[in-house]
Amino acid sequence: MQKTKYGIDALLDFLSEGKTPFHAVAACEKRLTEAGFTPLSEGEAWNLTPGAGYFVTRNRSSILAFRAPRDELRGFMIAASHTDSPTFRVKHEPTAEVAGGLLRLNVEGYGGMILSSWLDRPLTLAGRLTVREGEAIKTKLVFVDRDLLVIPSVAIHLNREVNKGCAYNPAIDLQPLVGSEGGDLFAVVADAAGVARDAILSFDLSLCDRSPGAVFGLANEFFSSSRIDDLECVFGTLAGFLSADAPKNGVVPLFCAFDNEETGSGTRQGAASDFLSSAVARIARAAGKEPERLYPSSFLVSADNAHARHPNHPELSDGANASDLNRGIVIKHAASQKYATDAVSDAIFSEICRRADAPVQHFQNRSDIPGGSTLGNISTAQLPINSVDIGLPQLAMHSARETAGVRDFGALVLAMTRFFSSAVVCDGDGEYRVL
Repeated sequence: MQKTKYGIDALLDFLSEGKTPFHAVAACEKRLTEAGFTPLSEGEAWNLTPGAGYFVTRNRSSILAFRAPRDELRGFMIAASHTDSPTFRVKHEPTAEVAGGLLRLNVEGYGGMILSSWLDRPLTLAGRLTVREGEAIKTKLVFVDRDLLVIPSVAIHLNREVNKGCAYNPAIDLQPLVGSEGGDLFAVVADAAGVARDAILSFDLSLCDRSPGAVFGLANEFFSSSRIDDLECVFGTLAGFLSADAPKNGVVPLFCAFDNEETGSGTRQGAASDFLSSAVARIARAAGKEPERLYPSSFLVSADNAHARHPNHPELSDGANASDLNRGIVIKHAASQKYATDAVSDAIFSEICRRADAPVQHFQNRSDIPGGSTLGNISTAQLPINSVDIGLPQLAMHSARETAGVRDFGALVLAMTRFFSSAVVCDGDGEYRVL
């Protein structure tokens, strides 16, 4: 497998930057701007220069980037992933005094977490604030760059059954210790954001682990970090997008990353919104084309990580249909249609990976274990084009800290570089060519 300039160190930097969906989008914007892309606004006219690169955000937590076509527009090559990860969100009234003069932070769960993984771990806060600047209301990123709080577990002496399994009550067991009586949370947050305390109007704050990612293993073949699901795919598809050759064959390469996948995508910035479909329509109209006529020769990769075969519990996988760390990109299949992959999209994407020298493997859940959903079918309900669901194999999905394979990330960058340099031509329903 060939090497790319986007290695594991670059990925770990991105994972560290992407503390919340807002920070992940800002990290994407930074890299796109450095590559010469121009920001657009949904509320303004799009005057596109052939061959030029553009990006647009929605809610500052979802982002879409593309290169305008140089030739007659024939279709789109799209990759979609998501910026959010399971965590705890801070409630509107954030602190409560408890016995002993201590302050608890009032939080609720976002997405499906492995709850125990958040216990006894130094944590902090990150997200965005709305602040008043004169007569304007503006949003501002915030990250408290120090260990600020912890969710303490109950000592084994007080719960002798803890190692036999524990059912956690989120309202009781999972509220963080943040300070002592008289402490002012908003003073700390305002200082971190560089704003006056009384300028803060509201907030979207989450718990996050500020510990850096780490490479490990006898041959440095694994890495662990927070938010691998799904920022590994966000950065891998972005790296391929930025590394791809200039668009040809009338194709628009389009990168997008949506918020709120972990809670169903049903928001104005989620994959179930019109963010992608409206952008595709605007690009098509700017090129004098009807969007519907471009769908047959367009293709979408839904990139959301996959479950690796667990070394301690291989019985949870489906034998030959399991995926393994460091054996390549995972193409995901499901009879339930929770994954959008079918025979056509599998064949097309596999051919692109073959040309990129990027290894692939195939995954299906055990027949008695239901799988999770992804962006694929949600996105194609808004934009009816061929779609494949892929991911990279990882362990401990939805833990506060997850594990994945170093070589798999390199395979994704190679494949997506080739993908964004390719075109899919429909010669009739059920007949396709990859250029």
